[in-house]
Amino acid sequence: MALSRAGCCGAFWRLGPGPGPATGLSRARGLLEPRPARGALRSPAFRLSTGSRSVLAALASKVKRINGRYERFLERTFPRFYVLYATFTKGIQALFVEVKEIRKIKSKMSHQRLSVQQLPYREMERLRQFRRDVIKAIPIGIIAIPPFANFLVIVLMYFFPRQLLIRYFWTPNQQIEFLDAYDAIRRDLYPDVVKSLALAARSLPEPQLQKRLQELCAEVQRGSQPRVAELYAVRHLFSGSPLGLNKLRVSHVKALSQVLFLTPHLPAFFLRRRLRSHVLEIRHLDRAMLRLGLGQLSEEELKAACYLRGLNSTHLGMSECRAWLEQWLGLSCKLQASEASLLANSMVLLSLNYVRAKE
Repeated sequence: MALSRAGCCGAFWRLGPGPGPATGLSRARGLLEPRPARGALRSPAFRLSTGSRSVLAALASKVKRINGRYERFLERTFPRFYVLYATFTKGIQALFVEVKEIRKIKSKMSHQRLSVQQLPYREMERLRQFRRDVIKAIPIGIIAIPPFANFLVIVLMYFFPRQLLIRYFWTPNQQIEFLDAYDAIRRDLYPDVVKSLALAARSLPEPQLQKRLQELCAEVQRGSQPRVAELYAVRHLFSGSPLGLNKLRVSHVKALSQVLFLTPHLPAFFLRRRLRSHVLEIRHLDRAMLRLGLGQLSEEELKAACYLRGLNSTHLGMSECRAWLEQWLGLSCKLQASEASLLANSMVLLSLNYVRAKE
């Protein structure tokens, strides 16, 4: 009996004292008491983060003040260089904003499974213009690949801004000057397009239609603008031989390609295919524009839309651009995809007299 008591006491001694009333109460109180918040545990780190943010804000403010002083110094001392510097800075900012918007559009198309033709007008036009800007920037990017070629790139960009720089890096004066220069290039091709159209009209099987189209071309050459109803009346002639895109002469296709700022230095098959793709893209833009409404477009958007469709709008007013676009949409949105040739030629037929009136 004594041994059993000793064994029990030894066992209790090894296990330690059991939980008495006070110990159990303290444990229950510990379970009921709220734990300190996570923010309290990390208060030193939180104070450090706040301090670092204030330091960064102060540094950013100081850099901004220094940059402002530097820009004012450039503007006073080197005004011509300041214009280039400001244009480049604003161009970089606008380009980053544009890239961000393009990513949003691409993400929207991916999530909603939309095609380009299902997008609203502004998003569709933004994708088209950005794609052309990227294509234009490819040559200067290739030149900049070799080591130490950046200096050559800067020199080329300074002396050939129209050919090498995209629109974000043009000054306001350069935008008007360069658009006029591009329009002068296609303006020289307008008579060739009209002559090719009149020449192709001779191959029409019906004498009445042949005479009608030749008279239409003669009126345009004399400086009068054809009515949309007159062009729409001969639309079926442009879906087959000899006025369909697949049947036009190569010289006619090359002239139309240059009018639309497409390279003519491609085999005939690729020329026709690319011209058709470009004209149908404009047709999709026209339908999206019609859904949006011309009244919703700003003056800049109206001028850009006219310029894309063959009319030099740099010196036209907002009302003139809107009136011309109303005529254009009245024809474009009624044509079928098979009548794309008429749409391409109408860019010249509806614009030539506007050009001559401004000369």
